Amino acid sequence: MSGLSKESVSWVEIDEGSEGQRIDNFLFRHLKGVPKSHVYRILRGEVRVNKKRIDQTYRLQLGDLLRIPPIRVAEKPESEYVPATEFPILYEDEAILAINKPAGTAVHGGSGVSFGVIEQLRSARPQAKFLELVHRLDRETSGVLLVAKKRSALTGMHEIMREGNSDKRYFTLVLGQWKNAKQHVKLALHKFDTPQGEKRVMVREDGQASHTIFTLLKSWPEFSLLEAQLKTGRTHQIRVHTSHLGFPIAGDDKYGDFARNKELAKRGLKRMFLHAHSISFNHPLTGEPLNIVAPLPPELQSFLNKLDAVAA
Repeated sequence: MSGLSKESVSWVEIDEGSEGQRIDNFLFRHLKGVPKSHVYRILRGEVRVNKKRIDQTYRLQLGDLLRIPPIRVAEKPESEYVPATEFPILYEDEAILAINKPAGTAVHGGSGVSFGVIEQLRSARPQAKFLELVHRLDRETSGVLLVAKKRSALTGMHEIMREGNSDKRYFTLVLGQWKNAKQHVKLALHKFDTPQGEKRVMVREDGQASHTIFTLLKSWPEFSLLEAQLKTGRTHQIRVHTSHLGFPIAGDDKYGDFARNKELAKRGLKRMFLHAHSISFNHPLTGEPLNIVAPLPPELQSFLNKLDAVAA
């Protein structure tokens, strides 16, 4: 601990960004660095909302006045510095931000990385009261990533996705010659941790149901370019579905062909060829139909151009 903050009672008026949130979840975020056990202790005794005691399940209302007792909070050590970074914006209004996430950037901190897209965005937009990820993309996947700027947009987007009312499509290049013009793949996926603590996924009968629709866009002697439409959004879904069928994604360092990946790196493909190309849905607050598209990154387009040149 590098130091302790000044201890004094603080008063917080609840705005639109925190409306509807459970008070315990609000306090975990507001009091970063304070152990959860201590947050629950002050909730039971000293926290007041509009001068009244409440329990941990209370949902905050707009205009609520929250009293937080004096509390010792560890100051952020220097190592927690997060660079302020804006990412290419594909769409933005008062409720939703869609960015084009580069490959190699995690969406959030944790599991070996101290910060990701969301922390860098918050650092770049200190005036933003609310910024939360709507969904996730693997670190090595590029493309459309949605961020909610209001809690109502976040809960609305989660409902849209849960009900299957969004259409997410990816472009991926797989090894081998894919046979079918259109193929539905339904394989149950089981998530587990490796002894090294890495998250992995495998096809297993007792896993979670998952469904991808693959459309063949183009093929070369060694490769096939596919569009993958996600009907469910399981971790590593596209990567495991293609790999299990014998068509690993080019450059995939978890489920791919490692010898071929080394050879592909020498040929100019130094990342996994998986790109979140588009997402369509009706805006959670206005109902307006949206179709947000992220063009294929230059390094992936350039590799396809090389394949075309060899085939010509």
